[in-house]
Amino acid sequence: MATLKDKYRGEIAPKLKEELGLSNPMAVPRITKITLNMGVGEAVCDNQVFENALSDMEKIAGQKPVFPKSRKSIACFKIPDGLPICFQVTLRYARLYDFL
Repeated sequence: MATLKDKYRGEIAPKLKEELGLSNPMAVPRITKITLNMGVGEAVCDNQVFENALSDMEKIAGQKPVFPKSRKSIACFKIPDGLPICFQVTLRYARLYDFL
């Protein structure tokens, strides 16, 4: 069974090149990355929610996510400055096509 990357290069890219009237094969549109984001607002009160969401994201993406931290404290949402409140994963190359 051919992978999606092989199918794209062998069948889809030549059809796109012909359909769009492109002369340069490097001008054919392609996917370079997929970004997955998950906001975990409930994790402020309960750390177990954060751990469960982290394990779910690892299973979905196949790699460990990074934790961007809050830039400002927001009093009405009870979020202090510097608290990790979300996850993000960027998939590239082979993992991109496996996920897609």
